[in-house]
Amino acid sequence: MDEAEPQRSYWRWSKQDFLPEESFQSWKNYITALSQTQLRFKDRLFSRSDDATETEVLKKQSENDMKRCLNWWDLIWFGFGSVIGAGIFVLTGQEAHNHAGSAIVLSYVASGFSAMLSVFCYTEFAVEVPSAGGSFAYLRVELGDFVAFLTAGNILLESVFGSAAVARAWTSYFTNLLNRPKDSLRIRTSLKEGYNMLDPIASGFAHADTSNLTPFSPFGAKGVFQAAAILYFAYGGFDNIATMAEETKNPSRDIPIGLVGSMSMITVIYCLMALSLSMMQKYTDIDTGAPFSVAFQSVGMKWAKYVVAFGALKGMTTVLLVARLAQARYITHIARCHMIPPWFALVHPKTGTPINATLLITIASSIIAFFSGLDVLASLLSVSTLFVFMMISVALLVRRYYVRGVTPRENLLKLVMFLMLIIASSMGISAYWGLRPNGWFGYTMTVPVWFLATLGMSLFLTQQRVPRVWGVPLVPWLPSLSIATNIFLMGSLESDAFIRFGVCTVVMLIYYFLFGLHATYDMAHQEKLQSKANHIETIKDAGP
Repeated sequence: MDEAEPQRSYWRWSKQDFLPEESFQSWKNYITALSQTQLRFKDRLFSRSDDATETEVLKKQSENDMKRCLNWWDLIWFGFGSVIGAGIFVLTGQEAHNHAGSAIVLSYVASGFSAMLSVFCYTEFAVEVPSAGGSFAYLRVELGDFVAFLTAGNILLESVFGSAAVARAWTSYFTNLLNRPKDSLRIRTSLKEGYNMLDPIASGFAHADTSNLTPFSPFGAKGVFQAAAILYFAYGGFDNIATMAEETKNPSRDIPIGLVGSMSMITVIYCLMALSLSMMQKYTDIDTGAPFSVAFQSVGMKWAKYVVAFGALKGMTTVLLVARLAQARYITHIARCHMIPPWFALVHPKTGTPINATLLITIASSIIAFFSGLDVLASLLSVSTLFVFMMISVALLVRRYYVRGVTPRENLLKLVMFLMLIIASSMGISAYWGLRPNGWFGYTMTVPVWFLATLGMSLFLTQQRVPRVWGVPLVPWLPSLSIATNIFLMGSLESDAFIRFGVCTVVMLIYYFLFGLHATYDMAHQEKLQSKANHIETIKDAGP
């Protein structure tokens, strides 16, 4: 009988733990891999994972399992802890003052509606593919490695910049608690505006005055939707619930309750808080750093200023801690696929948690928070978040209408055509809104195209897959509407956000073609060889 292989130490730092793939074993191998970039890219572009690989096979890369200890009640409060933070406590004031005025409550309704559509799409995937990888795993199954990588990059951006934004806002409320100016604990430098303030620490209706709601929408509908796009950040974090699937006792029951339950309550709370702020102070007087604390002070409740500041600090601290949990799970699964070094996929044998991945996200977000202003962080974060959620809706339609080896090629081509028309018409609606917010003629062309493309998908394609437990209702209409609303909100953001998004995407692509592509290619082909060897061994064992 063979002796069991000794348990390797969790704390190890060899090259094989960071670069175990064949392409990185020597410079000669690496140059050979680079010379095959086109071939390898084609392989990764058209390859697809499957549910079993994402939920079972890849878990072996972590060497130890995470502990299943959560139920639906835990996930609802986990959702609260993930979402309620810098968005509502800080961005509400910033966007009411700069873009929406008292109509900030409508901005929360618009972004909440779009977020809820995304919640439905996430829920079906979370039940069908209960993996720590969340949206990254879902997209690997339906849209392939390359699209999943672009999404993974944006997930990491969302994780790092989201934590940095909350940390940045934390300092504003802390200075308010100390009764000091919001930038008094930051270090002013000669860097570019938005990056020049270094941050080393990174019951309203009782006094409501309806006259503060006039003018209700001083910047018009354009301002409302521009604020809604930024405020989408306030709803970001609900996808964190999906990453806890491997630690949930009954994912098929608990995750839908956790997602839909927490987001429904949070949307109502956000709208009420935004309305109370607008009724306590006129939008021109709302503080952009710590709006709720300053608003209470302005109506004579100076004691409440400190209670609110303390509560906001507690909420944002919770967001930072909970976000570390979920974001580390994302990174763990991304590392399991070797998109980043597999050292970050390791789960500690005693704690059952991914310590290495947690350290990565903590250090990265701390560095970003030190340099970047909240407005810079929030706009870039909103683009990344909206992009990821839009791709999830696309993936859900692909999952429902296409199954490899089953769906006829003719139906696949129809699906691609309808999806392209839905996306293109949604972009047209968004572009026309940005160019002519008071116009109407352009919508007579773009909206019917979106409607007819969605109707065509409903009439001319047969759903190839029936959800096993819980499914999005009204397919394809709800996912198609989710695509349209996410793209519309993306188009409401300012051009600087897309420039930053473009720069980050270029950096991601450089990384992918120099490292990620070759690591995942080697990983995939190693798995194929191993699977083939296991099959041959099974045949031998079954022989006479």
